[in-house]
Amino acid sequence: MENKPWLKLYPESIPTTLVYEQKPVQSYLTKAAEKYPDKMALNFMGKEMTFKELYECSLKMANYLRGIGIEKGDRVAIMLPNCPQGVISFYGILFAGGIVVQTNPLYTERELEYQMKDSRAKAIIALDILYPRISKVMKHTKLENIIVTAVKDYLPFPKNVIYPFIQKKQTGIVVNLQHRGNQHLFKNIMDEARALPLHHELDFENDLALLQYTGGTTGYPKGVMLTHKNLIANATACEAWLYKAKKGEEKILGVLPFFHVYGLTTVLILAVMEGYKMILLPKFDVQTTLKTIHKQRPTIFPGAPTIYIGLLNHPELKKYDLSSIESCLSGSAPLPYEVQQKFEEVTGGKLVEGYGLTESSPVTHANFLWDQKRVKGSIGVPWPDTDAMILSPETGEAAAPGEIGEIAVKGPQIMKGYWNRPEDTAATMKDGWLLTGDMGYMDDEGYFYVVDRKKDMIIAGGFNIYPREIEDVLYEHPAIQEMVVAGVPDAYRGETVKAYIVLKDGASVTEKELDEYARKYLAAYKVPRIYEFRKELPKTAVGKILRRTLVEEERKKQQHDEKLG
Repeated sequence: MENKPWLKLYPESIPTTLVYEQKPVQSYLTKAAEKYPDKMALNFMGKEMTFKELYECSLKMANYLRGIGIEKGDRVAIMLPNCPQGVISFYGILFAGGIVVQTNPLYTERELEYQMKDSRAKAIIALDILYPRISKVMKHTKLENIIVTAVKDYLPFPKNVIYPFIQKKQTGIVVNLQHRGNQHLFKNIMDEARALPLHHELDFENDLALLQYTGGTTGYPKGVMLTHKNLIANATACEAWLYKAKKGEEKILGVLPFFHVYGLTTVLILAVMEGYKMILLPKFDVQTTLKTIHKQRPTIFPGAPTIYIGLLNHPELKKYDLSSIESCLSGSAPLPYEVQQKFEEVTGGKLVEGYGLTESSPVTHANFLWDQKRVKGSIGVPWPDTDAMILSPETGEAAAPGEIGEIAVKGPQIMKGYWNRPEDTAATMKDGWLLTGDMGYMDDEGYFYVVDRKKDMIIAGGFNIYPREIEDVLYEHPAIQEMVVAGVPDAYRGETVKAYIVLKDGASVTEKELDEYARKYLAAYKVPRIYEFRKELPKTAVGKILRRTLVEEERKKQQHDEKLG
């Protein structure tokens, strides 16, 4: 107890240690279909599906995947927004014995090719409008099959008739594929495949359920290997933290993307585990989200600060009734205290900040929702069965309360390692402890605080952005001599991407031209929002550009402007 002072803070309703069923992730869908066969499992823009239907559709997908050669341990990518097809695909891949590779639909060809090559995925399930992008990279990867679906496939009438016209107007893309060869239509699979139960041996501790890509703190994205145990452990802990939630009764808003492990664990997996109804939104749009809350009455709302800020700042906020919301866990970026207070005033529910990483499935810490005080600026305390400590930068040993050092965490949700990267795994994992790369401290009571990042990852609007990837793209521009990318403070996104650029002698380029160039190779959220041209950049004696110096300059400038303002 002396080494875990936070356990004294736990309310009686939260156990300090939990029991984890030694079952695969997909087994919870089987159980939900048996326990709640006619209960609605999900709502998508008005279209609903029961747990029994979701289970049968997932089995159809699993049998079809087996039929096209997917075997135990094969990787299958999902490149979809939040929609019924994404949920069916996730559980279908697991029922087939495969490993899910979640892929951001915003990825450019370059980013997609990298991930498919690295994961060696054999098949991909994607939206029809993404087909042109995927088809161009398939020949450079191990992809053998592509399963295509359209948003309209799971929309209610008349939205399913109207949507294709809207999509064509917005994207200009019309895809007409035949269900043959290595091209498969999701709708045909659901019409033709059989919903037969499938069985395969599973090692709960070691078999992978998910390959989730992250850059960690530096470099190109790495595949985080998350086992069935990792995901079940984190979802079970989430259930324990939400101890006032009622099994089979809650409605959870799924606006966090499932290609982000936070949305995957706290919405998709938790909802099926607990028999909650998922209310799915394909993307975050402020007005659509407000209307959905007003009409569908969700009770649980995991999100990110930018989502809550966006809702609170909508000019017509008072038109919508948000009083159904009872509990919200915010992650991905620091939650401003004023946002927490205002959101709780508007909804009458509770909003608290949590903390985690992709490498920890993802949650390790959170503030208490009920029956215990919440500390301003704190990420809360470690979850059940999770240990945490601050490593002193001087000694490498556990630091005293109040001393700043690197946050290290340990628990059943911690990843198996990085996919095919033993050196990176060894650098990040020490005797079972995950070194987070975040600097922080613990107070006398056991509350933890994050003060800075050890490395240079940028978190903008809840997305992890890795400077080196952007720098590699911009360095290829013929006008740039040298440059560096950094995250700078931003009132809405938490941080935003800024590029500091030194041009070659006699060269010229505008911000607009650089923006257009970057958008060819990077997803929109990675593209720099600010460009600053300089004659030189600060460097060490050996010529290394001092990124942190630029960030510090930016912070001081902002503080100065705030004083004047």
